[in-house]
This record gives sequence, structure tokens and C-alpha cells, in this order.
Amino acid sequence: MISLQSYVRGRWVAGSGDTKTLHDPATEAVLGDVRQGGVDFAEVLAHATTTGGPALRAMTFPQRAEALKALSAKLHEHRDELLDIATQNGGNTRGDGKFDLDGCTGTLAYYAQLGSQLPAAAHLVDGDGLQLTRSPRFFGQHVLVPRPGAAVHINAFNFPAWGMGEKMACALLAGVPVIEKAGTPSALLAYRIAQLVVDSKLLPEGAFQFLAGSVSGLLDLLGPMDTVAFTGSSATGALIRGNKHLVTRSVRVNIEADSINPAVLGPDADGDTFEQFVANIATDMTQKAGQKCTAVRRILVPADRIAEVEEALVERLRAIKVGNPANGDVRMGPVASSEALATVRAGMQRLQAVSDTVLGGPQAIADRGYFVAPTLLRAKDPNAAVLHELEVFGPCATMVAYDGTAASAAALCNRGGGGLVASAYSDDRAFVEALVLGIAPWHGRVWLGSEKTMSQATPPGAVLPATIHGGPGRAGGGEELGGLRGLHPYLQRTAIQGDRAVVGRAFGRDGA
Repeated sequence: MISLQSYVRGRWVAGSGDTKTLHDPATEAVLGDVRQGGVDFAEVLAHATTTGGPALRAMTFPQRAEALKALSAKLHEHRDELLDIATQNGGNTRGDGKFDLDGCTGTLAYYAQLGSQLPAAAHLVDGDGLQLTRSPRFFGQHVLVPRPGAAVHINAFNFPAWGMGEKMACALLAGVPVIEKAGTPSALLAYRIAQLVVDSKLLPEGAFQFLAGSVSGLLDLLGPMDTVAFTGSSATGALIRGNKHLVTRSVRVNIEADSINPAVLGPDADGDTFEQFVANIATDMTQKAGQKCTAVRRILVPADRIAEVEEALVERLRAIKVGNPANGDVRMGPVASSEALATVRAGMQRLQAVSDTVLGGPQAIADRGYFVAPTLLRAKDPNAAVLHELEVFGPCATMVAYDGTAASAAALCNRGGGGLVASAYSDDRAFVEALVLGIAPWHGRVWLGSEKTMSQATPPGAVLPATIHGGPGRAGGGEELGGLRGLHPYLQRTAIQGDRAVVGRAFGRDGA
């Protein structure tokens, strides 16, 4: 049994006060604990801004990229050890663990490659310079410069590696020190990764700090040069966004929250297109036991094809073996905690009130562990509000009938109030174009499946660093990744105006 420590001000510090116990979600065995107090947040913030920040900004973009590359390699060296922890404390099958860990190291490597191509300068040029008056002498240039603050990253329990890795890759490359807060139920994995980061000595002192316990109180110390990035529930996201101190000080806040993601089957979809639809939904429902912010929650199907889709999905889902993920033949493990299990079961029961249960349900399927069966529901009324308002963060999705038109599908998709990703499967270009234009304002990403994407595309539930991750409305209104766009929360865009001989050469492309 281990008590997790925080890494602050260059040393590991034991927690104090209220204790939260860490379990193996498959066996309920006690693995360790997290103690919520024991850290002086003012000192943590000062260490980041006065020690870590200046050291990072003294490095060029390519030098910071080289550190990310080495860090990715360091974590990959310990992949097997980290996969074991992911199984023990996260309930991950080996495949689920790889999805998380390889997402982390892959994103670090991606930003390392991206950064290696940036100039060895203290700023980035943002677009072409502009002549501002009739005189060619008066010139303007937008630049991006690192903000001299800290990045506070509040990470979710479902992706303890990937979630932390993607946020810190962007901030560190931008030249901003990070303070990483782990999601508690699966914190053992984040803790071990933090140990590897510290032991590697690849980052300057103060550039990386790790909090095992609560961050309550830290947000009230932040200033206008700091950034908060949060991944988690919309309720907690709303509390952070509405924090009076953050609002008053104009602290940048990036929220990635709930999303009741829709998958739309086009009326024409057949063959490989239909096969992708079924395979991707089955994966989304069962990968990480459905604990993905990008997982499909609503399956939109033409009314005359509901029976066909139901049969195909039931066949797939019944083939998924649920059990202890330490066993090699298991394909879906438990949800992460007893609290998560209770929430998932309650959510399923609410959906059952407006749906027929096709497969599974909230009932217990094991004597021990936080297990729930893959659950497929069929909505009785496609307009029932709870279908479009409640995210069950587990292996559960509901089939919702629509009339086969793009307008009908778009209206149902958008009732989710804003989402991270919507997926559509069709080879009818007119249907696809109408649907995309109808749903794009309400979704951060739209994924299109067709005969041409079979065996060529990653599934819609995978977040790729080259494109943005985030969405409007209930999804949080935030945006992460997206190549260089991922650095923007940590950079200040400033317009430099003056003599072109100075502005263009010192800050623009004239001096390149």
C-alpha cells in the first residue's frame, strides 16, 4: 500500500488531512491512498513562475521540443510497467492501457516533431505583416509570445496518462511551466508517470510540478498570466468557469466537459460503411468500459433500419467478454470506482424509463468489483429530453430513430447542447454535406465514415493531436491540440506597430 505524494518546489511532499482510498476496481483491493492537504499553493505557484518559467523561456522552441522527444522515449521505456499499473488501478485491459499510454507518448512525440520545425526564437510570427497607412513605413505584425505565468492542469480519471501528456506537451513547448493535478480514482498511474518525469531530469526545475491531492484554494491565487485547463464533468467545469477570482483576474480557462456524442447512420449506408458503423459503436461502448468523453451515447438510425442495427450491435456486444482485465481474454473491465458504478447504474435507470432495454442493464454482474454489462437501449420517443441531456459515463448507448433526412438527424444531434464529436456514416454526398453543415456549429469535430475510409481511418473516439479536441456548449466551449493551435492558450497574441525596418525585421518575416 502506498500513500501518494506531491512533487512541489523540487521535492516530494507527503499529503495530510482527509484521505481518499485507491482501489483495484476489479477486485476492490486497497492499493493506496491520497491525502488532500499538505501543500502550500502560494509557494507552488511562485516556484513555477519565478523558477520554472524563466528557465523554459531561456530555451528555444526546438530545445523545448527536444526535451519532449526525450520525455516521450523515457515513458515508452517503462511501457510494460505502466500498463500493469493501468490494469491494477484503472481497470484497463491491456488494449485500453495502450490506448491511454501510447496516446500520451505519441502526443509528446508529435509536439516534439512540430516544435523541431519552429524557429530558434523567443516568439512566433502570427501571419503576414501589414502596411497600416498610406505610408509603407508604418507597419504592423502580430506575434505570439509565452505568457509569464503557470498552467494549472486539472486532469480526468479516465485517461491519467494521455490527458496529462497532451496538456503538458502544449504548455511546455509554448514555454509555460505546468502544475498537474491527477484524477483521484486512477492516480497511481499519473503518480508513477510524474516520478519518471522528475527522475529523468529532462525538464528545468520548476517546469513540472505534480499535485496528488486537491487543488481547492489554488485557483484563488492565479493571475492574468496564468491558464487553467480542466477535463471532467460539466458541473465541475461550470464551477471553475464561474469562479469569481478567475473571472475578476481574467484568468484564461479552457474546459473540456460532458458530451452526449451522436453517431448517425445514413439511409444509404451499406457494406463497408455499415460495418464501420457497427464496429466503431461497439468499440466506443466497451473501450475503457465506455469511460471516454468521445464515446457514442446516441445512435441515430433511420426508423426503418432499427431492427437491422439492433441485431448487428447485439451480436457484437454479446461477444465482448467482461471481467478482470488482468486476464488476457477479457475485452472489457470495470468502471473506475464505486462512485462511478453508482452513477452509471443510476443513469441507466433514468434512460430505461424512456427506452426499451435491448441488452444489459444496471444490475450487478459480479460479486466483487465495479462491473456493469454493455448496455444497449432503444428509445421509445426520440424527443425524450433525458436522451439528449444525460451522459451515462459507462458502457451504455441508446438507439434513437429519425426519419432518414439530414435535417431530422441534425436536429436530434444538436439537441445534445454542444458536443466533442459527431460521426456520420454515408456514401451519399448530398446527405453528408447537408448533415455536416447542420451540425458543425454545435460540434468541435465531425467524423465521416464511408466505403473509402474502411481500414484507412482511426475511429471517431480517438483524439488526434493534429486536429482540435473540444466543443461548444455543454462540451465546455474549450479547444485543445490542433497542431500549433494547442499552444495558443499559453501564448499571448500581440500586435506590434511601428517602423517596418524595426518591426518587420525584428518580429516578422522580413528578418527570416
